[in-house]
Amino acid sequence: MITKKLTILTIALIFCSVFVIAQGRKFVVAKDGTGDFKTIQDAINAVPKDNGQLFTILIKNGVYSEKLSIETPFLHLKGESREKTLISYAIARDEYRCDHPDDWGVASLNIRANDISLEDLTVTNPYGFENTKDRIIDCPNDSTGKKLVRKDGHQMALRVIYGTRLKATNCHFIAFGGDTVSPWEVDTGLWYFKDCIMEGGVDFYCPRGWAWAEGCVFISHSGPAAIWHDGSHIEDSKTVLVNCEFKGFDGFMLGRYHRDAQFYLVNCRFAQNMRDSAIYLVPTSNTIQWGKRIYYYNCHRIGGNDFGWYRNNLPAGLDPKQISPQWVFGERWHPEKN
Repeated sequence: MITKKLTILTIALIFCSVFVIAQGRKFVVAKDGTGDFKTIQDAINAVPKDNGQLFTILIKNGVYSEKLSIETPFLHLKGESREKTLISYAIARDEYRCDHPDDWGVASLNIRANDISLEDLTVTNPYGFENTKDRIIDCPNDSTGKKLVRKDGHQMALRVIYGTRLKATNCHFIAFGGDTVSPWEVDTGLWYFKDCIMEGGVDFYCPRGWAWAEGCVFISHSGPAAIWHDGSHIEDSKTVLVNCEFKGFDGFMLGRYHRDAQFYLVNCRFAQNMRDSAIYLVPTSNTIQWGKRIYYYNCHRIGGNDFGWYRNNLPAGLDPKQISPQWVFGERWHPEKN
């Protein structure tokens, strides 16, 4: 009997291995059952945890009402089309933290793994669009036992924690509130975004560490800043935005920081209704070690006169042609070649 059970188990393991190989290191997800899985999370869970090579999950068009968690490295999530492949899950960070000890699971798409790539899909946290009023809720983790959950509070579509080397190409990240795109790993974080759209409230693009954004569109729905950066642990860390466009509600503001940060905006375009307000330091008790490091080159306001605060001011000796992903990441990573 034991031998028979072992034989069955062996056959099952062989079948699983052959299945993965037969798929060419890829799974297909389709809501209508025509793929290998109906849900994205089931496909993610089926990838071997010790995965050491790129594994692709192809996602057919559809609305996937799932909160996703990725803890397996070298995953590539590719949608059939950015406009029609939609991952959607409404969650307010302030409410989630009332009965959870940390931020793991606080976003629509949660990542704590290395070497993840996203392509041709939309990730949305619709909480602030669906809940148009602030709420007061019971909150055991708050000293008062209550918590104000704001319609424009922290609402993360993408959250990376304890991971590095994230690449997103032709993706759309949407929220109404703050911190829509939150790749947070200040010591080792390497983040690459190309041809993406990001929408949200305060600090809705808020990388820590080293970040490159190229050809991206940023849309402000609320809040006193669109972009934010934390480079407080290593002097060289920086956020670079090249050929990007910024637009939003009347009087939207470009950016801010409250820890050491380093911003480079190159060939960027600002909507005419952007407020005449430079990227600013929030009043803080944090020690700013390396001073103000906010640099612009060839940035212009669409349909209006340029503001003086974003005139060309690159550091002496830095040629704009040097500014590239390799300049940001060095030899640690070459995302534009993969």
